[in-house]
Order: sequence, then C-alpha cells, then structure tokens
Amino acid sequence: MTTKPFFIARLISPLEVMIKYEESDEFKKDFKKLVKRFPSLLEDLATVKKAVIELRHLKNINNLSTFEIPGFSIKETSFWKIKKFACKSLKGRGAKSGVRVIYLWREVISQVVFIEIYFKGDKENEDRERFKKFIL
Repeated sequence: MTTKPFFIARLISPLEVMIKYEESDEFKKDFKKLVKRFPSLLEDLATVKKAVIELRHLKNINNLSTFEIPGFSIKETSFWKIKKFACKSLKGRGAKSGVRVIYLWREVISQVVFIEIYFKGDKENEDRERFKKFIL
C-alpha cells in the first residue's frame, strides 16, 4: 500500500487586500532617533506590520496588542496605539518593551499612516496634537 503525501496549501486570491503603509514626516524623525538606540527597530516594525496590524485590520483578530484611541475617530478613520511591541534590542522585556507606535487606520482604502513612535522611558503619552493634522 502506498501513501500519498499530505500537504496543505494556502490559495492566495488575486483580490486579497493589502495594506498600504505610509509614514508621516514626524514619525520618520522619531524613528531615526530611536533606531540609533535600538538597532532592531526596522526589523521589529516589519514584524509588527504582519503580526499585529494586518491580523487586527484584515483578519479581525484581536491579539490585545492594539487599542483604538477614543475621541478621535471619524467615519472610517481611526487612531490606534500599539502597546505590545516586541523590540529585540530591549532584551528580556518581550512585548512589554516600552516602545509605542501610534498610527491612523483608513478602512475604506486599507491604509496605515504611522504618526508617532516613542519609548515609554522617554515620554509618557502620545502627542495628540499630531492627530489634528490627519482629522482635517
């Protein structure tokens, strides 16, 4: 008796939604400063895009890493904070590294705009003044 190999293949639809990522100028400045201190941030952010943002907004899987920021959402536009951001440069802290990422989610066009990234040891909360630029 011969056995046939067993495998599972994932079919990728040509209509599968992809998120468009953009970075605000302020985010770029924040990131540039932090990446000097935490060199793994570039790789860590790529992981967060797949493991947090895309799960949350494309698959509707809430892994308790992201939280909508209340009081700023309008229509299909909402502001989110990533609290559980695993930074490899901060060994031993895991997802509670203290790195925070603030982003804008535009549901209709599947777009993420990164607004702010900061280290909790440097700054307690996000700069909500930055939100106003994206609400108008």
